[in-house]
Amino acid sequence: MDVIWLLEQWVERQPDKTFVVWAPFEGAERHWSYAEMAGYAKQFASGLHARGVRAGDFVLIHSDNSPYFLTAWFGCAYVGAVPVTINTRSVADNVKYFAEVMEPVCAIAQPGYAKMVREACGEDTKLIVTGEPITGDEVKGLEFESFADIFSNDSLPALPTDPERNFAVQFTSGTTSRPKPTVWTNANALWGGKSMAMNMRLRREDVTLISMPLFHANAQITLLTALWSGGSVVVHPKFSASRFWNTCAKHGVTWVSMIPFAFKALKGRPVPKHNVRIMMGLERLPEAEKEFGVQTMALWGMTETVASSIVTDPDHPGPAGTMGRPSPLYGVEVRKKDGSQAGPGEEGLLFIHGERGVSLFKEYYKHPEETQKAFDENGALDTGDVVRIDENGWMYFVNRDKDMLRVGGENVAAREIEIAINDSGLVMESAVVAQKHYMLGDVPAAFISLNEAGKVLTEEEVKNKVMALCREELADFKVPRSVHIVNDFPRSTLDRIAKNKLRDQLPSIESD
Repeated sequence: MDVIWLLEQWVERQPDKTFVVWAPFEGAERHWSYAEMAGYAKQFASGLHARGVRAGDFVLIHSDNSPYFLTAWFGCAYVGAVPVTINTRSVADNVKYFAEVMEPVCAIAQPGYAKMVREACGEDTKLIVTGEPITGDEVKGLEFESFADIFSNDSLPALPTDPERNFAVQFTSGTTSRPKPTVWTNANALWGGKSMAMNMRLRREDVTLISMPLFHANAQITLLTALWSGGSVVVHPKFSASRFWNTCAKHGVTWVSMIPFAFKALKGRPVPKHNVRIMMGLERLPEAEKEFGVQTMALWGMTETVASSIVTDPDHPGPAGTMGRPSPLYGVEVRKKDGSQAGPGEEGLLFIHGERGVSLFKEYYKHPEETQKAFDENGALDTGDVVRIDENGWMYFVNRDKDMLRVGGENVAAREIEIAINDSGLVMESAVVAQKHYMLGDVPAAFISLNEAGKVLTEEEVKNKVMALCREELADFKVPRSVHIVNDFPRSTLDRIAKNKLRDQLPSIESD
């Protein structure tokens, strides 16, 4: 089995049922049945094949939520190519790195990103630009083909069904200086869709709303979950608190995958009559259940686990704040620092057992050492998260043992920001920590000590130069909210900077 096998199953069984609704903030909605989406994807795949794209080739997609994204994503699957979906908030240096690692034979970009993608990929990579008409300074002087010109009615060569064939790549932040390309197989994609549909007991009648970015694992698993259950998907360009409930009511949405920011943004807004049954999030939120008239379902997972390895049950939601209990579909361990198993009331590091390429990601592409480090000697995935277990087996998130921040749903490596700061030539040492934010959860805050070059400048000049460099080298959500100059850093054992003490100096941001 593979993803195309699954889509074709539904084309055969319910060809005319609505699969995707594109609900833009301006302009008319568009609807595609299962048969129509499969048909467009196959025509796009045929066009890719005519341009030399083959099974196993990488195709970079740099696009916000749109029908183009969905067509390209499924089109790649039909030809056996592997879509590499990248964060549209990435700066040019990030995109260049992604292209250097993946060496895509083809890139698909919306007009605003086309020049950046062309410069990153080079002239040998075929560039396809979405939108119609495609004119103006955004694409002036570029050699490209229009998305609309790719479609072809030529027949595609038969592609053998292969669950082990690579399906998708997403770059995930880690504690290293650069995001890592996480590879999902077709088996991973099917596992993710099936297990999430089972967790929520979804049926063909169910409808979901995707307003999270389609380049992200959250939205892709949501899409695959709807596909597994034969349901329908409504897609927004991005999350909009003012439009959320009206869209849910209009389209009969029954379940939604959320991030903490979205829950907070909806708080206090009018809630019309709706059919939403389940809101998925990182923890159970009784207050949201009461305000929105829904059930919140906690599901913990990461790109590397594909689906959720810790979940609550629709009939047994658990106490407030819980992230759930271990899913029977995974092996879950909580280990103390000495390697022993954590007991009730104790905290420990979370390890996940599964099968590589099925319930756990296949690999970090071209990063064999990082792939090896991700697993222990028994093949368990080291998540880097610290959790606590209560006397009834419910688990609670405590913090991240690895040096990571969670900024509005995005994982951010502190080390990546520190490297950018150190490139300023003004800094002796730097330390980036999480500052609590009322909407985003975490935001980066930087502490720096100055070298001789930095000491000849005023503090304001140093801060301005550091911030300007960060804006140039980092995606906007990774740029520090503040820079603090210190003479000395607090130290822990082995002379390491005691980041916990730096975090304690920062007040929570309660408003912008």
